[in-house]
Amino acid sequence: MKDYYQVLGVSRSASDDEIKQAYRRLARKYHPDVNRGDPQAEARFKEINEAYQVLSDKEQRAKYDRFGSDFRRYEQAGFGGPDYSSQDFADIFETLFGDRRAPGSGFHIRLDGQDVEQPVELSLEEAYHGTQRTLQFSNPNGSPRTITVKIPAGIDTGKRVRVPGEGAPGLNGGRRGDLYLVITVQPHPRFERKGNDLHTTVPVSVYTLLLGGQIQIPLLSGKTLTLTIPPQTQNGRVFRIADQGMPLMHSHRHGDLYVTVSAVLPTNLSPQARQLIEELQRLTGNPS
Repeated sequence: MKDYYQVLGVSRSASDDEIKQAYRRLARKYHPDVNRGDPQAEARFKEINEAYQVLSDKEQRAKYDRFGSDFRRYEQAGFGGPDYSSQDFADIFETLFGDRRAPGSGFHIRLDGQDVEQPVELSLEEAYHGTQRTLQFSNPNGSPRTITVKIPAGIDTGKRVRVPGEGAPGLNGGRRGDLYLVITVQPHPRFERKGNDLHTTVPVSVYTLLLGGQIQIPLLSGKTLTLTIPPQTQNGRVFRIADQGMPLMHSHRHGDLYVTVSAVLPTNLSPQARQLIEELQRLTGNPS
């Protein structure tokens, strides 16, 4: 019988943060992408995901601490307490695991397969456009099994993509579990995502801020947006551009794009340029 605490290498009194840190460390170590073609690493990775799925959920962890790894069977059978002395154990076992065969042949245990979680990392561009991942697993007989999963546009970190029937196999006619892709969207060098909105900072020359003009902003969509800067725009001003943010999942709508302008000052001023700036300062009445 598996001990989920031993699988993650933590004590039974471990905090939620300790469990999460242990999971992340082990998941990186045994991830299939790091250990290609290693069935032992893949099996270990599945064990780690199974353990984390239970121990990271307070309700499931409490039931596991009480009943052990068979807590789901007790839960499905409707037994909430630990005292079953008044019931025949064989009847309980039959209720939990299936129907009884002919006398002397024992029980026909029919178990559904476990759900499996698979971490997947996406770039912000992939999350914007939607993408797909091709994953390879091993069947119980050792043969490879390859599936391709579509990931919808607009997905964000922490979301899960469910793939029915692609988890762990069942036993004696039990249904196969489901596969869940757990999404992490990586940081982007130019855009920061906040919900469905995008934020970016764009360098703009001081002359454009003073006199007005137009700047070009490359978008995640691959297009370029022309933004008009009014004369005498202050450094740090934020422009809101509607419908240029992240797409909303399963929708034709988008969030907004927020553009912050950052002044780029001239360097290596010539004496004549410095004189002109001093004259500008005098004319506008700005203190030094």
